[in-house]
Amino acid sequence: MKLLENKVALITGGSRGIGEGIVKKFASHGANIAFTYLSSAEKANKIADEVASEFGVKVKAYQSDAASYSSSESLVAEVLKEFETIDTLVNNAGITRDNLILRMSEEQWNEVMVANLNSVFNLTKHVVKPMMKQRKGSIINMTSIIGISGHAGQANYAASKAGIIGFTKSLADELGSRNIRCNAIAPGFIRTDMTDALPDDVKEHYLADIPMNRFGETSEVADIALFLASDMSSYVSKQVIRVDGAHRG
Repeated sequence: MKLLENKVALITGGSRGIGEGIVKKFASHGANIAFTYLSSAEKANKIADEVASEFGVKVKAYQSDAASYSSSESLVAEVLKEFETIDTLVNNAGITRDNLILRMSEEQWNEVMVANLNSVFNLTKHVVKPMMKQRKGSIINMTSIIGISGHAGQANYAASKAGIIGFTKSLADELGSRNIRCNAIAPGFIRTDMTDALPDDVKEHYLADIPMNRFGETSEVADIALFLASDMSSYVSKQVIRVDGAHRG
């Protein structure tokens, strides 16, 4: 059973990590997909071609900076022109600039806020109007357990991800009457190329706080995104779903 047959999803940051996992999961369930990347066109287009070929759906990669209001506006217009509708928006793009507060620069703070929090506003702002016209839609925002529990050296990241939670809950109240659902996913430590490169002692430190005694997979986060994008969650909104192996934070 394909849960997203003939639906259209727009996914930011879809060329790596969790975003790439969501692209593949949605495609496997019949969704046509537009996803964004920031720099590597060759890699992104390769993913688009491979996913389209494997699952028989329409997939297109767009170079776009979600942190830019004007770029986000242009992106949504292009996707609507190409795909005609947007049923699901996944706000996944984000960065880290970790540092202790005594050493954190204004630039490091602002970079994270713009990339992580402004990006969610930018895409949502431009997707909401067409969703309101069609009187349906699902908005999925990627937050983090760091936005719930905090973490030393990540005050900027934690603040941006906590802001996404507040944004999500407010939007769910605003848009519920138009049958638009808004939820957030809070991943814990998920295995990606970036986390694989961390030193073993850092991994062991994180693992000590995870009762399930393992790190998560991108496919496990993608499964929750699939649920929230599908009609299986038609009465689910304003929720923050943790995917963290019962992390103690």
